[in-house]
Amino acid sequence: MAFNIQKADYFNTSVKDQPGEAYKLLNMLAERGIKLLAFTAVPTGPMHAQLTIFPDDSAKMQKEAERVGMTLDGPHPAFMVQGDNDLEALADIHMKLFDENINIYASSGVSDGSGCFGYVIYIKPDEFKRASETLGL
Repeated sequence: MAFNIQKADYFNTSVKDQPGEAYKLLNMLAERGIKLLAFTAVPTGPMHAQLTIFPDDSAKMQKEAERVGMTLDGPHPAFMVQGDNDLEALADIHMKLFDENINIYASSGVSDGSGCFGYVIYIKPDEFKRASETLGL
């Protein structure tokens, strides 16, 4: 049950929900040397999608977004968990937060298919410090 948990910042931005919009954004970030820890895109109505971007360098992300006129909401705090593909590790994290009455309001994860996983845990900002302490960060 080996895993690593760390704090990570994320930003949200909206795009029109049409072919190529995520590509344009990801390509622009790559051209500017932005490296990502995670990325998600979800629909937010019939005409828009929300992109959630976890850069490895928040200051660089903000600087480059400003440079190209991209509107960002954030940074917001979250936890990134990476480790062996063991459901017990994730259950233990959830249990620790539950025991302290800290709500996880969203999460997502993926297995790499060869025994490892990545998982994002979203905690409301007013509970993030207490959650960090609970998780020993």
